[in-house]
Amino acid sequence: MLAPQVEIILVAALAGAACALPGAFLLLRRMVLIGDAISHSVLPGIVAAFLIIRDLRSPFLLLGAAGAGVLTVGWVDALLRSGRLKEDAAIGLVFPAMFSLGVVRIARGAGSIHLDLDAVLLGELAFAPFDRLTWGGWDLGPRGIWVMGTLLVLHILFILAFYKELQLTAFDPDLAHVFGLRPAWLHYAWMALTSLTVVAAFDVAGVVLVVAMLVAPPATAYLLTDRLDRMLLGSVGLGVAMAMGGYGFANALDVSIAGAMATAGGLLFALAWIGGPRHGWIARRRQATQRRWRLAQQLLAVHLLSHEGTPAEAEECALAHLPEHLRWKPGFTAAVIRRAEEAGWVIREGERLRLTEAGRQAAREALMEGEWVFLLR
Repeated sequence: MLAPQVEIILVAALAGAACALPGAFLLLRRMVLIGDAISHSVLPGIVAAFLIIRDLRSPFLLLGAAGAGVLTVGWVDALLRSGRLKEDAAIGLVFPAMFSLGVVRIARGAGSIHLDLDAVLLGELAFAPFDRLTWGGWDLGPRGIWVMGTLLVLHILFILAFYKELQLTAFDPDLAHVFGLRPAWLHYAWMALTSLTVVAAFDVAGVVLVVAMLVAPPATAYLLTDRLDRMLLGSVGLGVAMAMGGYGFANALDVSIAGAMATAGGLLFALAWIGGPRHGWIARRRQATQRRWRLAQQLLAVHLLSHEGTPAEAEECALAHLPEHLRWKPGFTAAVIRRAEEAGWVIREGERLRLTEAGRQAAREALMEGEWVFLLR
């Protein structure tokens, strides 16, 4: 039997990994907030299942909630296909309507029963070790481990079986339809599994943490790679890291486990946003700086080429007059000339600057691309 702390971390890690995989595809389809919409819209499904089963502990309540989640996705898709609404507006219209329908059904059919979202879906990780799964007198461990582990395996198997189809429908559903892949069928099958996963994770970890697990790991992985397979693997790893790091924060600071894990996810995203190798803030600033220097070098090369062999060459290419003609500050002009010399584009001949063959080629390419024009505006 594992220690309670290890069981909590294991449940959270499995929940994070299981939520990260569907979250990656939701992110690519710009529907990542559908997880939050499901958290509000599952109430009618819970009520419908309860009115049939009459048992607040029945797993059929979760199935009813998952069914309502699929209905929510279908409704949102129908609104999007109209072409008149964006994702945020469609989601904002659907989940209040679904939640209101659940409230009305409670008032009409289960008014004397304490049945609401708190009764079924607002889980707490600290209580996960106490919800045990037993079989034949054997204690098999926390129920959350088995539930989230099973759903994680189902997600992995689904991705392995339909990876190419999921990849194509995520980036270009219209092309997938042309190829006869039936993207609508695949999308609803995937969303049914996603809804079941999200609802089960609500029961284990709570709504706020599950929404964070859906968004933070795939969004962080999205900043770290441009390949889908690496994004999926990274999302799973980051979901596990989010759970483990968050539990460490919670234990050290004596704060809410779910809140600490959500904070850990935010910190991981912030680190990727700042220090990502290609899309991080530092990398983007460095790329912008390099591009600015290169464009300045190209403008210098174009200026020298345009006056090469003309009567005005002696004045236009003179080192002392370049800042005036290019409308640059002297210090910036000197820095551009130094970089152009290091690149082998220009050489000094006394007080004059002359292009090399490499510099002429660079100037011609710049004229063809037209990039240098932006510096003249």
